[in-house]
Amino acid sequence: VQLQASGGGLVQTGGSLRLSCAASGRTLSMYVMGWFRQAPGKEREFVASIRWSGGSTAYADSVKGRFTISRDNAKNTVHLQMNSLKPEDTAVYYCAAKYHASSSYGYWGQGTLVTVSS
Repeated sequence: VQLQASGGGLVQTGGSLRLSCAASGRTLSMYVMGWFRQAPGKEREFVASIRWSGGSTAYADSVKGRFTISRDNAKNTVHLQMNSLKPEDTAVYYCAAKYHASSSYGYWGQGTLVTVSS
């Protein structure tokens, strides 16, 4: 599967952005798609994920109540709606996919930069 992330940009504190990740290729058997982020000087961290079938979601505690992950199976796209953004949300955001519950995320998009100004 190939993943193409988009939607990053510069926003003020308290603002909103919507990231999208378009998947192509072997999408029918995907298990989960997720979003991760990596801030300057920090390790990459999990943000949110969604089951491709069924739609159950999971979130990092730091974004619960502010971010919403959703999917459009017909368009093979996953969105991350980010509201009430904070400067600490500044990072490069990556979408990723895996095919099995027990496997690691093996497929990654190119990343999109989100900058939240204070």
